[in-house]
Amino acid sequence: MIEQYVWDLQEADETHVAVVGGKAAHLGGLSRIDGIRVPAGFCVTTDAFRRVMAQAPSFDDRLDELSRLNPGDREAIRALSAEIRRTIEDITIPDDLAAAITRGVGRLGEGAACAVRSSATAEDLPTASFAGQQDTYLNVVGPAAILQHVSRCWASLFTERAVSYRQQNGIDHRAVHMAVVVQRMVFPQASGILFTADPVTGNRTIATVDAGFGLGEALVSGLVNPDVFKVRDGEVVARTIAAKQRAVQALPDGGTQEVAIDSQRQEQPSLTDAQVARLVQLGRRIEAHFGGPQDIEWCLADGDFQIVQSRPITTLFPVPETGDQENHVYVSVGHQQMMTDPMKPLGFSMWQLTAMVAMHEAGGRLFVDVTQRLASPASRAALLDLVGRGDPLIRDALETVLERDDFVPSLPDTAPAGPPPGSASPGGAPAPIEADPAVVTELIERSRASLAALELDIRTKTGPELFDFLLEAFKEHKRVLSDPLSMKVIMAGMEATWWLNDKLQEWLGEKNAADTLTLSAPDNITSEMGLALLDVADVVRPHPEVVAFLEGLQGVEDEGFLDELAKLAGGPEARDAIEAYLDRYGMRCVGEIDITRPRWRERPTTLVPVILDNVRNFEPGAAERRFEEGRHKAQEKAQDVLSRLRALPDGDQKADEAQRMIDRVRTFIGYREYPKYDIVSRYFVYKRALLEEAARLVHAGVLPEPEDIFYLTFQELHDVVRTHQVDDQLIQQRKEAFRSYQALTPPRVLTSDGEAVTGAYRRDDVPAGALVGLPVSAGTVEGRARVVLDMADADLEAGDILVTTFTDPSWSPLFVGIAGLVTEVGGLMTHGAVIAREYGLPAVVGVEQATRLIRDGQRIRVHGTDGYIEILTD
Repeated sequence: MIEQYVWDLQEADETHVAVVGGKAAHLGGLSRIDGIRVPAGFCVTTDAFRRVMAQAPSFDDRLDELSRLNPGDREAIRALSAEIRRTIEDITIPDDLAAAITRGVGRLGEGAACAVRSSATAEDLPTASFAGQQDTYLNVVGPAAILQHVSRCWASLFTERAVSYRQQNGIDHRAVHMAVVVQRMVFPQASGILFTADPVTGNRTIATVDAGFGLGEALVSGLVNPDVFKVRDGEVVARTIAAKQRAVQALPDGGTQEVAIDSQRQEQPSLTDAQVARLVQLGRRIEAHFGGPQDIEWCLADGDFQIVQSRPITTLFPVPETGDQENHVYVSVGHQQMMTDPMKPLGFSMWQLTAMVAMHEAGGRLFVDVTQRLASPASRAALLDLVGRGDPLIRDALETVLERDDFVPSLPDTAPAGPPPGSASPGGAPAPIEADPAVVTELIERSRASLAALELDIRTKTGPELFDFLLEAFKEHKRVLSDPLSMKVIMAGMEATWWLNDKLQEWLGEKNAADTLTLSAPDNITSEMGLALLDVADVVRPHPEVVAFLEGLQGVEDEGFLDELAKLAGGPEARDAIEAYLDRYGMRCVGEIDITRPRWRERPTTLVPVILDNVRNFEPGAAERRFEEGRHKAQEKAQDVLSRLRALPDGDQKADEAQRMIDRVRTFIGYREYPKYDIVSRYFVYKRALLEEAARLVHAGVLPEPEDIFYLTFQELHDVVRTHQVDDQLIQQRKEAFRSYQALTPPRVLTSDGEAVTGAYRRDDVPAGALVGLPVSAGTVEGRARVVLDMADADLEAGDILVTTFTDPSWSPLFVGIAGLVTEVGGLMTHGAVIAREYGLPAVVGVEQATRLIRDGQRIRVHGTDGYIEILTD
């Protein structure tokens, strides 16, 4: 080591991030890779940064103030960040530190031009690249200028964009320190960026090279469009040559300037195909060294490539690990289950253990491998038909993959049809069943009896015995879930719905007739849940003190509020009504397939805004009236359809068939929601037992917090309980990974090459500018869009249209107060669609980027019959 404050780049590697920052650590690692050239240089360490910051007046107070700022207050962040930067740049670098830096400059050659580059400790990380957040200065000449630019790099730790990026990624300002890289300047003929995986599709087998003449600043700043080359298996498979009218070049006395490119050169490739292939070969070597896809900055000088930076590509969705080299096609479970948020390890491992099909984790999400089913013609047709009815985008994405003849192997027709991807059930087409309500009653009683036995038996189980018990309980869980009669009833309701929609459109020209025929269907636990909260509002409404108290709770996490409520006039009645609701539905929550998510019983304040909306927007007795209105509309629709059918040729036969299907859908469609209710009820029993075990681990000093168990898989938690030993570093890594997964959008279909295949509707029957989706509940409605990403933030008025990413059953209490529904995720038979039809809400789901393309407060028109949304106001 040369000095405490200055390290040669070759002394650093990936283990020295805390000393030299992410960029320098990666440059040091790059310099050790055979065949990789890195410009010579040194690093001013974070020790130097801390020493200089200690001279900054009130620096700690400024950081405290910065941490307290609301991330949305951009003006305050901008002002305070600028003040901190000015303070840092005004500090005089101590003489001994300045001398050490100057000696480092001297070792690069007398009069050498340098690049002075920021290297923060939270930079080029696997979970947060910080790309472009701090500053780089090119062609800096002379020791005095280099010292000045070192100070500017230190200050750039507090650019507005860097501060905001840290806030968004949950990184403490105090935990980040700045080193500075000083390297001999490269004067390239061409430069650019190499992505060792396609940054758009995520395909790991395709590398993308962006290239232009001169310094890379022209590309980074957007001054010119780059030449783009796509490379697979060492060959250029696609190229786009841009007209490069400008370039950035170094000035003799320091700094850079834009220059015009000779017209004859503008459309010449900046690299030959051979050079592109050679560059990608180097990139693959770098990727292998760092263990993942890389975003690499390169320069071509004197016929050879020099690498000036390599960082992980943090925007790629991870690929499930299978341990083989075969091609695989995965379908998202989250898009089927209406929960595309990441799950914590305990959550996804519990779902894997209790689901009826094998599931693979990636990016905190679960996927089902459908490769074998796609390979066999018969099972392929059944799979495409099933997913196509639910989510046309998934079908289109699968068909896109199938069009590549070499990706999915072709197998003989022996593979079984299997269950729907993402389903918790085994699937298969059931035999016909008579419409007997007693069948549904029997199934519900069976589930209740099994759940009661679980609640009774688990009470005495602790320690390793609890986990042995749970493994057996999961078998009963799956037995109830796979009950053949239950599956027959579910499929009967779904198939009757499809039959009615298909046949009534064919015979009567009427779209989605089943949407009205299913209004207020009996035994729908999810729609009953929404109506029951209207009854709670009826108890609250007559008591002004109770209403005022609940209004004061909005935005406050006071989970003991029910005890306080009982002290008010009318409070005991209101408390009892809420308690009764929680006894029946308190196991539910947003994202409920993840056992780690807080349940309503654990966080009852979640329900307060919805109760208050119901108090404000409805009259007493609304629940019963709405149900009866829906039932009456369904009866009228049935009579209308049957009378029109009888007027057709063979009308009596058509009407008799339709009557049987109407009876079947009315009898069975509501039960489809019950198995999910049963699953979530069991999950809450499991969760309470596991949290009690976690409390014992905290008491024994094994864990600092009970919720730390959420970052362990079920199997890992079993080992911790058995050994009383835990890997604290593993839990911390899992927390950081989970935070990074929240920024990722899971694809509907994912291949083992890493390609995210989105699918398209491919429709030409919608107005220009309309947003296209899947029609799931008929009707047309116009109203104010309320874009809601968190149910607890909902503030709805009568006539509003809810626009959100996804809705699982926990959102149904909001459905009673809205006029229409738009979601980014969903299918014909997913929970949100079923409940929208139950309540008669026009709904369009599967609308890509709906929450970004529709602004809160805009007036929109939802065409629930035809599947599109018109934006009426800017």
